[in-house]
Amino acid sequence: MTRSQTDGAGPMSRAFVKEPDGDAVGDDAPELPVGPHANHVTPRGLQLLQSELKDLDVQRQTLIDRDEAMATQLERFAIERRQRYLVKRIDSALVAEPAEYAPQTIEFGCRVMVVDDDDQESSYIIVGEDEADPAQGLISWTSPLARVLMGREVGDAPLWRRPKGDINLEILSIDWPEET
Repeated sequence: MTRSQTDGAGPMSRAFVKEPDGDAVGDDAPELPVGPHANHVTPRGLQLLQSELKDLDVQRQTLIDRDEAMATQLERFAIERRQRYLVKRIDSALVAEPAEYAPQTIEFGCRVMVVDDDDQESSYIIVGEDEADPAQGLISWTSPLARVLMGREVGDAPLWRRPKGDINLEILSIDWPEET
């Protein structure tokens, strides 16, 4: 007789594993990852997180009220996963107010106008990770572009090293948008 046969330390029979009954579905998807960086947010960014959480509360309750089959349960699990993520982000939010920073330097929450080597002007607002939308000119403070710009002043011309080729950016203006 082996050790596992005598002391019960051997593999467990599948007969003793609890599995969902019938239409019951388990949520075995991983949690949404939370970045390792501090969660700096603009007042607008915090408002967006809170608004999304409220919207998800309504969606979740609607699904619960419908009390439908498996697809509804899977959708509810996805909503609940997103809700847990949002609660973590809201709880860890470090809201930055523009008055906390020197207006002459590029900091979190400011808008910066730059011109590149090809005379293309671009405007960016440096925001939190959850608020970032590069297509709208909202760049995360953790992005390579924001890291190149932060701490700079009007007239500075930093080199932005990027995969498709390095480019110089001249800083034309810095201001604080009214809704950040």
